[in-house]
Amino acid sequence: MTEQLPEPRRSRRGIYLLPNLITTLALFFGFYAVVAAQSGAYEAAAVAVFLAMVMDGLDGRVARITNTQSDFGVQYDSIADMVSFGIAPALVVYLWALEDLGELGPVWDKLGWLGAFIYTACAGLRLARFNTQVGVADKRYFQGLPSPAAAATLAGLVWAGDRLDFGGWPAGIPALVITVLAGVLMVSNVRYDSFKEIDFRYRVPFVVMVLGVMGVALMSVHPPTVLFALALTYLGSGPVLTVLRRRRRRKRRQAG
Repeated sequence: MTEQLPEPRRSRRGIYLLPNLITTLALFFGFYAVVAAQSGAYEAAAVAVFLAMVMDGLDGRVARITNTQSDFGVQYDSIADMVSFGIAPALVVYLWALEDLGELGPVWDKLGWLGAFIYTACAGLRLARFNTQVGVADKRYFQGLPSPAAAATLAGLVWAGDRLDFGGWPAGIPALVITVLAGVLMVSNVRYDSFKEIDFRYRVPFVVMVLGVMGVALMSVHPPTVLFALALTYLGSGPVLTVLRRRRRRKRRQAG
């Protein structure tokens, strides 16, 4: 009597609906940002980038809470991030101000689209490096500026500038500097706090609640400017904290 071998397990087909649906929404908002910017609706384009950030923050959490993580979801999320935080912000800021740099001459025209391309390429490199370091890198920090934070900086700039009627080639010069700077910081080794260790279940000092209320009040005055200021502050926090850490290390070495 021959012994029957167990049948090989079949791989499960299909994908998890909920987290990938949220990722699709993030992809949709990134795509819509480009469409809106092409029609001159820069405020709607900037808001769409911020909504893509919200969806990007939700899909991973929903996958962990519902235990629906998958390799497919990881790869799909990375593609959506490239569109929403790599291509979309670059095209939005280009159509808003960088394109108008051509009024200053052909060299400036090239600098405008080259700046947008540098940002897009750096976002792709940043995401590729992040995917290869999953499970290895220190979760307390990001190596390089996160692509959603870089996208928030450009979207906040466009949103605030559009609300303040500041655009064209005069806005193109600072926009070019910020765009290239955000791109370079994404592929740098500068560390940024991830804030993943913050636990909202524990008690906090009363002053933290007061600061939160003040932040909400300030946000209501002029949301685009406040969001841009917060994004710009986070962008600059990495280099500043890096310099401070190096000074502390030098002092410890000298003291030792």
